[in-house]
Amino acid sequence: MTDKPNHLGEYLRARRELVTAEQAGLADVGRRRVSGLRREEVAMLAGISVDYYLRLERGRDRNPSVQVLRSIARVLQLDDEHMTYLLSLVADDPRRTRRRPRRETAPASTAKLLSALPHPAFVEGRYFDILAANATATALSPRLSVGGNQLLDVFLDPAEQTLHLDWDGTTKCYVASLRRSVGTDTDDQRFIELIGELSLASPRFRTLWNRHDVSTQRGTSVPFDHPQVGEMRLHRERLAISGTDGITLVIYHAEAGSADAEKLALLGSSALTPTESSSDNGISRIRRPSVGGHD
Repeated sequence: MTDKPNHLGEYLRARRELVTAEQAGLADVGRRRVSGLRREEVAMLAGISVDYYLRLERGRDRNPSVQVLRSIARVLQLDDEHMTYLLSLVADDPRRTRRRPRRETAPASTAKLLSALPHPAFVEGRYFDILAANATATALSPRLSVGGNQLLDVFLDPAEQTLHLDWDGTTKCYVASLRRSVGTDTDDQRFIELIGELSLASPRFRTLWNRHDVSTQRGTSVPFDHPQVGEMRLHRERLAISGTDGITLVIYHAEAGSADAEKLALLGSSALTPTESSSDNGISRIRRPSVGGHD
């Protein structure tokens, strides 16, 4: 045994519990003590021994072949993105050099670009910390300002929850994206503190985190219910910033000529001076919103 985190075993167990006997093509006979498939059922359907599968879940064997993993993935009904994530858990090299913790900052050129953009735009770090934002972004949500954290806000702040019409979908997307981004790099102190706070304060977060869903955030449309201009749907674009480690530029925009575009323009016209990160822009001032709302 080893003290190294058992990422592979945790993932297999979480995904196994999400697949029912019926979904796997098995007769659901008798009372089941587990919410999903039994370990022996996964082993049988994957064509491996029960003992070997137990070794994988318990971390006693951390180097299964790709063929074995693909067989298990088929049983657990993993899509391509989840399969890629599964393979990454095995590919992790315990001898690799861990990144030294460092404060995330928005590149100066990107921070200056924000003030020139007519749309809500902000820079976020790996853990959804707001590193820089323009005035229109803050007009869209006051929480989109330097020192804020989108995860804390969307799970714990009632005002942010009300803003998102599809709160369930938004929270699911955020958590799956976080897990995909972090992967096996779970010893970062910022990550540990964030997950700890959310797990204690939000039942919804605990439920989603325990599912081990993974997803890459892509361009999509997001419905809002803004307290000043009402309901509108905005397109969200996420652009990786070159030369950084997971820092992203996020831009919201509306369909040209639409009522949503008019509402967004109204918000933009009411925006004050840009809220950009200063010379010490970073994540040292993380706000802690009040607990409430959906949870």
